[in-house]
Amino acid sequence: MSLRRCANGHMFSTRKHGSICPYCSISVEPEVESKKAPMRAEDDDRTMPYLGETEGISPVTGWLVCIEGPQLGQDYRIMAEKNFIGRAEEMHIRILGDNAISRRNHAVIVYDPKKRNFYLLPGDASGLAYHNNEAVYTPVELAAYDVLQLGRSKFIFIPLCGIHFEWDNQSDKE
Repeated sequence: MSLRRCANGHMFSTRKHGSICPYCSISVEPEVESKKAPMRAEDDDRTMPYLGETEGISPVTGWLVCIEGPQLGQDYRIMAEKNFIGRAEEMHIRILGDNAISRRNHAVIVYDPKKRNFYLLPGDASGLAYHNNEAVYTPVELAAYDVLQLGRSKFIFIPLCGIHFEWDNQSDKE
């Protein structure tokens, strides 16, 4: 197992970060079975990793499908509200293999469940996002089969939710 806990309680991958905690830059000694101490009650006050929601499923509201670029054919789920796009692990839509896409917040896709529409917003990174070959500087409403370009990759936008379908309608029928 490559997960390690630093003295401040942060969990991190030793395969990715080596023996230095990426959160507090504390060096962690290699784990030796005989030095392993049982967890004490005061350890519960330390920072714990976020393991995500454990209850319920966030339903998909639409998809991005890569039609050009290193991830050709890959689909990405769009959830309700804001979906941050980038290459970093913590991004909602993580696009690997295209280094022209910013690590964090290259663009944002928003699904507004009250108005039932999708928007593409420019991110706060240096890279531009394109909507049907036009640079995006302000929020742009998305329609089915619009083409988005981020870095050297192009995507088709496929909505599921909108005027024809909404997840809240399904619970009303039961």
